[in-house]
Amino acid sequence: MEQPRILIVDDEQDLCTLIQRALEKEGFHEIRTAHTLKDGLDVFETFRPHLAILDVMLPDGEGYQLCQQMRAQSTIPILFLSAKSEEVDKLLGLAIGGDDYITKPFSPKEVAFRVKAQLRRVSMMEAPMEKTTVGPFHMNEDETEVYVNGERLELTAKEVGLLACFLRNPNRILSKETLFTQVWGESFFGSDNTVMVHIRRLREKIEPNPSEPTYIKTVKGLGYRLTV
Repeated sequence: MEQPRILIVDDEQDLCTLIQRALEKEGFHEIRTAHTLKDGLDVFETFRPHLAILDVMLPDGEGYQLCQQMRAQSTIPILFLSAKSEEVDKLLGLAIGGDDYITKPFSPKEVAFRVKAQLRRVSMMEAPMEKTTVGPFHMNEDETEVYVNGERLELTAKEVGLLACFLRNPNRILSKETLFTQVWGESFFGSDNTVMVHIRRLREKIEPNPSEPTYIKTVKGLGYRLTV
């Protein structure tokens, strides 16, 4: 398996070193650092990281700007580091494409654990299905058509995407954030209703009784689980 490449962009070189050491202790060794927005973008375009850690305040701009430039080219997880702890700052970071927001001071070990969590989520969701048949469901190899008990379902592209996520992870709890990020390819900020509406529509097409779902169960406070 390819070793994940991680980019750290922060103007505090000592902090970069502390985070890098914490990541190395967790088994990550493909790490590059940069200390300005410009250098961060240059390293991003040549190094092609699997995850980026960005300081919000950089000498030649903001990490938010760098995040937007990265988002134009990639959907990798992006974590923000910031001394700003106000809710509005966190919401801004998530709204423009960040996946996590960590306020200073923090433990480098905490950053390393959050990195592991983000990479684990991506790995789980991007892994190909081990088999195309799960319980009563069958999905064709290019993941465009789904059958239940041999009958083809008339699903929209988003509904197929949601069901594909569940079929890759049967009997696992998937959060609304995870589902939205994978199916819509955007930041989850403010998207609870979008996921809920699409889950309801999907249930109407696959459940014998959508009001009492047999397959897609709600796990209160955590998300949804495909039970097969």
